[in-house]
Amino acid sequence: MPPRRGCRQHCWRGPAARRCRPPWRSFDPSGRRCRPSLRRCRSPTPGRGPAFATIWAMLRHLSLLVRAMRPRHWLKNGFVLAPAVFSGHAFDVPVLGRAAATALAFCLAASAGYLVNDVLDRESDRADPVKRRRPVASGEMAVPAALAWAAALFVAAVAITTLQGTAVLLALAGYIAITTLYSVYLKVVPILEALVLASGFLVRLVAGALAIRVVISHWLVICGFLLALLLAFGKRMPEAVHPSQRTPTYPVSFLHDVVTMLAGVTLVAYTLYTVAPDTTAKFGSRALLLTVPMVLFGVLRYLLLLHREGAQDPTSTLFADRPLLLAVAAWAVAAGAIVHFGGPR
Repeated sequence: MPPRRGCRQHCWRGPAARRCRPPWRSFDPSGRRCRPSLRRCRSPTPGRGPAFATIWAMLRHLSLLVRAMRPRHWLKNGFVLAPAVFSGHAFDVPVLGRAAATALAFCLAASAGYLVNDVLDRESDRADPVKRRRPVASGEMAVPAALAWAAALFVAAVAITTLQGTAVLLALAGYIAITTLYSVYLKVVPILEALVLASGFLVRLVAGALAIRVVISHWLVICGFLLALLLAFGKRMPEAVHPSQRTPTYPVSFLHDVVTMLAGVTLVAYTLYTVAPDTTAKFGSRALLLTVPMVLFGVLRYLLLLHREGAQDPTSTLFADRPLLLAVAAWAVAAGAIVHFGGPR
């Protein structure tokens, strides 16, 4: 039943649809109390037809999908491009195209894994002040829709890697298996979950090398794995203060010791990589050693943010902190120039 003329309408978002209701203690100008009946609000786009409403709903669902896919985290798949850069093929268009296609496949597979993880963690995410805003946890995206999109993204990733060869396809299959096991079971197992996360970055490196058919340096593999392990344990430090059912339990002092140890080991490993005989022979000099101060600054800056602000997400931390972002960009430019203009390979 519609309210009396003059009653004020207040809109609210209900679980099923957007509706209007008058305030319970409001009166119209004649002094009569407004009826507390509910009725649907007018269309948020008056004068538009049903076709526009359908398009609007599709665009909204697409925006929710993009949020759930977390494209900002695709930066992690830059590990796939590392073999192309450090083998001197950064400006070789055919080689770089194969590496980029493989990186795209891993981006889609990673987004599918995020959707599956959000479905499994939706109850615990609702208790988190940040994660509760995710589309699945907030209820904006239904669970069946999230699983359907995850399956579609997995299929698209497999289709892309099929064109790159059987070896790359097997690497992607291993990555999907690792992420699935992590989301379903291994996420709550201390230490093992961090090793599994780091192994995902290792698979990215191997897949990038297989895509362009080069032999990756064992020093590069070690550096990449140690860096990924550092970020994995660093991500657990804020979570150790406010643990949930879907996160492993670590003592804060243990995480401090592990992160400090991994930071030092990572710096030592990268320094040894820059002066290794095969590295100097490939690039014709020890100029790559000049990038060590940039790596040192980046690691120390990350540790500072971790202890001072509780940098939970490494990707968000990178984009939010300008000094850290500039250090990473400077290292990428310097290393790329040294590798490209370096000497005989």
